[in-house]
Amino acid sequence: MLRDADRLLAGLRAIHAAIRDAVVAGCERSDLEQLSTVVGNDGGDTIFAIDRLSEDVLLQHFEALAREWPLMLVAEGLGTTGRRVMPERARPEIVVIVDPIDGTRGLMYQKRSAWILTGVAPYRDDGARLSTIELALQTEIPLLKQHLSDSLWATSARALSGERWNRLTAERSPLTPRPSRASTIAQGFGNLSRFFPGPRGLLAEIDDALVERVLGELPPGRAVAFEDQYICTGGQLYELMMGHDRWCGDIRPLVWAQRGARGLCCHPYDLCTELIARAAGVSIVDAGGRQVDAPLDVEADVSWIGYANGAIRAQVEPVLRQLLLERGLA
Repeated sequence: MLRDADRLLAGLRAIHAAIRDAVVAGCERSDLEQLSTVVGNDGGDTIFAIDRLSEDVLLQHFEALAREWPLMLVAEGLGTTGRRVMPERARPEIVVIVDPIDGTRGLMYQKRSAWILTGVAPYRDDGARLSTIELALQTEIPLLKQHLSDSLWATSARALSGERWNRLTAERSPLTPRPSRASTIAQGFGNLSRFFPGPRGLLAEIDDALVERVLGELPPGRAVAFEDQYICTGGQLYELMMGHDRWCGDIRPLVWAQRGARGLCCHPYDLCTELIARAAGVSIVDAGGRQVDAPLDVEADVSWIGYANGAIRAQVEPVLRQLLLERGLA
């Protein structure tokens, strides 16, 4: 169990607010070309100039937090291991995995909000995992033209809370997630992630086949379902929690593994807030229907599927599993 979890959460929320404000201010100062400059590669992903806006704030605030909770920080930008013990040489009490800007690409071009993601697990000698996270928090980094920013958080006791912040007036109001109660994917949003060149053809083929097997032959001149390729795992979880999407999934690691290659995939820091979605009533599972799990590091590739409710899961999961078997992906 996490010690003094409420006070720890308050400290993490303050860190999220500081990162959000620093990134928004940086976006206001810089143009799109500056923010989208490639400055390195780390943690299995490309690092853009916009990512650097959060790094100093992240380390400064976690150094302060570590005075009360000695910790192991897991994040991109911390060298080859992606880990740092704070204070140095202390025995950690907790492991904190962070993605300070999930959705970099959409934010740097001012197309879509990004999210700050944080998961906290008790430190274990045999290694913390996604399944051992007991506190999770995600905070929206809004577009410059957007005045509202949402935050959601949960504990392993399934206590779920949220807040909507108005950055123009500083007003705060409660926010309650409400996943879709629809019993079918018909006339709703859902998709498999295929953000980047490489496996998009196969992923689209599986997605199309799933919709047709679930809903029947597509009627001419009509759309029976829709998709939204939000290049941000935290954002995808948010869409499920808020009732905007009925299902979505990311099986890129399965496709790349079949090809004997390594592509850009979802990592544990991208999915470190899935506890919040589960607390909201969303099913987050792996391709085999089990709870998603992976070590808290910056390298592991993670597949996951999210269903807004049990009826949607019952409609989609058997079909998806059959399609994966047919293509040698399960």
